[in-house]
Amino acid sequence: MSQTTPFTGGLYVITYGCQMNEYDSDKMASLLAKTHGLKLVAEPEEADVVLMNTCSVREKAQEKVFSELGRWEKWKKLKPNRVIGVGGCVASQEGREIRRRAPSVDVIFGPQTLHRLPAMIDETLRVRGDASIKKKKAVIDISFPEIEKFDHLPEPEVNGVSAMVSVMEGCSKYCTFCVVPYTRGEEVSRPYEDVLREVRILAEQGVREVNLLGQNVNAYRGVMEDGEIADLAVLMHAVRAIDGIGRIRFTTSHPNEMTQSLINCYAEIPELVSHLHLPIQSGSDKVLAMMKRNHMVLEYKSTIRKVRALRPNLSLSGDFIIGFPGETCDDFKETMALVEELKYDRSFSFIYSERPGTPAAGFPDEEPLEKKKRRLFAIQELLTKQTADISDAMLGTVQRVLVERLSRKSFDQVAGRTENNRVVNFTGSPELIGQFVDVEITEALSNSLQGDLVATPEADSHIAPQAYAL
Repeated sequence: MSQTTPFTGGLYVITYGCQMNEYDSDKMASLLAKTHGLKLVAEPEEADVVLMNTCSVREKAQEKVFSELGRWEKWKKLKPNRVIGVGGCVASQEGREIRRRAPSVDVIFGPQTLHRLPAMIDETLRVRGDASIKKKKAVIDISFPEIEKFDHLPEPEVNGVSAMVSVMEGCSKYCTFCVVPYTRGEEVSRPYEDVLREVRILAEQGVREVNLLGQNVNAYRGVMEDGEIADLAVLMHAVRAIDGIGRIRFTTSHPNEMTQSLINCYAEIPELVSHLHLPIQSGSDKVLAMMKRNHMVLEYKSTIRKVRALRPNLSLSGDFIIGFPGETCDDFKETMALVEELKYDRSFSFIYSERPGTPAAGFPDEEPLEKKKRRLFAIQELLTKQTADISDAMLGTVQRVLVERLSRKSFDQVAGRTENNRVVNFTGSPELIGQFVDVEITEALSNSLQGDLVATPEADSHIAPQAYAL
């Protein structure tokens, strides 16, 4: 517990961006609960410490940060002792600009220095209490101490059946449109045993599903105790052997890192879900070359064919950048053709957003915004239809569902997720939470499925459901 001051309020954290940021935000909350006794609160007005974990992948997300900080500045005038912190990728990229545009911010930290947050808060409080310091400045640490943060974060604590586990940080691909290598650093993998230890702790707490995270998670290369290097395939084989773990996901992947050993996992590891998020960004080889993706459409499609040969029911999702500088109407048609051929599910598509400091920021771009918007509408309409078609095709099928919680739809129902990440609501007992059950899908709604429980294969097994807060 910090000796600097006893906070009387709580901690409020707002998170933008990817699952890596969600993971980091959970770690911030656990860390400050341990060091400063701060408990999470629902509203920023209730908090002594308010933190924003930011994303700089798109311009709108970045501007949202400054808009939110404008509101927080008003709250700080009402409560001057409040500590405001900004972390994540925008902080890493724009730390000094944040200090200039938002002088109410006290602490600015990057994705790799969140473990130093308690000390930075203490330094802020020390400076505030020092009358000899006339001009108070934000405490900034946006350095890249590689994987150091994982050695200083508290033991994982969860109250649920699914958990994210970060296995690597950063990206070394340097796509021309992407700011991640500059905000999170290059690829660094956590040691193999460190990851397994975290998964074991989670499994002991009742976690049944883990989602292995990384900017390019399939580039994982973790050092083992004997000095050998484990890739993601080796890691997943070890994770599946941990007692209690019944489902494995991994996010997000790069096409160039889909090795044969990783593809083989779809035949060798039944716990690995029949779902793959594999962004391609464009269906045009010309655009892919300008993006410096270092692969062609044919190679990408070959990878998908190999995986689907092992898992014919594979659910595929991806990311698509529309209106990249130099993209023509013909290039966009090639992207639409790819989407039509591969049948994507729940994918993401965005109009290209120029990121300062990236090579693509200097590319000539003559296409009008209205034309890009029309293209975006067309691809999103197709992707939405494909998602609905997949949901409709699940009607009458029996799905393996991990029961996660009570349903929000009805007091006598529970809710869980299928392998392709659909929420299913069905009548069932709260004792089913934490178990894998078989559910027949009876109705496909826009954002969820409805079903009937048909079997509880774990009810009499050695796996006892954990007690969860309801």
